[in-house]
Amino acid sequence: MADIFAPEKRSQIMALVKGRDTTPERLVRKLLHRMGYRFRLHRGDLPGCPDIVLPKYKTVILVHGCFWHHHEGCGRGVIPQTNKDFWLKKITANRERDGRNVERLESMGWRVLIIWECEIKKSRLGPLADTLKAFLEVTE
Repeated sequence: MADIFAPEKRSQIMALVKGRDTTPERLVRKLLHRMGYRFRLHRGDLPGCPDIVLPKYKTVILVHGCFWHHHEGCGRGVIPQTNKDFWLKKITANRERDGRNVERLESMGWRVLIIWECEIKKSRLGPLADTLKAFLEVTE
């Protein structure tokens, strides 16, 4: 299937894709705050500038978009057929960088929780709250 947009238009659209403060990230932050957890955002002194940092719990939470970080088994984590070589290279590099950052964080003593975009839906925040609480209670 060919792209329905001209290359210039596609470039404009892709330039609007945000890297931080995404809707899934904001939903996780709102949920954490409601649960009573306090956190910092995008700490540049940590590898990969994690989305959410809970210093008290020595924990970082990474909110991954299923497409950009290639969530295997998820319908959103599919490599596009158009310009496939570019996307395969781009997404592979993202996954490798993610792996290096998680490894570095863990070697520094941080616990890392990855939450996928598809796990965050307003109707399913209860199970997500349970996951967060269980992960964070280990360090309490």
